Amino acid sequence: MTASSRSFVDRERAELADELDKLGPDAPTCCEGWTTAHLAAHLVVRDRRPDAMLGLGVEAAMGPGPLPSWAHRLEARLRESTPFAEVVARFRSGPPPWTPLAWPGLSSLNTTEFAIHHEDARRAQPGWTPRSLARADQDALWTATAYFGRRVRGGVVLRRTDVDGVERRIGDGGRTLAGEPMELLLWTSGRRDVARVTVS
Repeated sequence: MTASSRSFVDRERAELADELDKLGPDAPTCCEGWTTAHLAAHLVVRDRRPDAMLGLGVEAAMGPGPLPSWAHRLEARLRESTPFAEVVARFRSGPPPWTPLAWPGLSSLNTTEFAIHHEDARRAQPGWTPRSLARADQDALWTATAYFGRRVRGGVVLRRTDVDGVERRIGDGGRTLAGEPMELLLWTSGRRDVARVTVS
């Protein structure tokens, strides 16, 4: 299978693994308090431990609690017990076939996870520049902005700058954010310092 024929999510997995290998375990990320070692362990636990994935989902929706704490303990255990290169290799190889994220249809849940964390690793490094993504890839991220936009207090209008006349209003509207879908996704997921959007 050529790189161009692979799905966006498969390409993001491979390219994020490449980025982690290149940076090593001690590089900063855009996730506060996390190095690339923390990020790699998070991705592997999410892939391979359905019980942890439940906790991570609860944390995203409701904040800290017992289930998220369990997931983070599993991440710490993996990070402290396994060489970084092996953790990255496990992430690169993907989830075991029996886990939900390997099932047909559910692997698409990784699209935004990998895209966001790929940028978390890239944009914490000096001299980063935005990637040029294909229109189909930007379209996939645009779909995801509807979910993340609901987290913006007071509502928001998201406006694409790569396609004329395309925007979505979430809630009461409030601020208008203009940018490419990747940038809008980063802003609405909390990466406002590195997202290249215009706010009005």
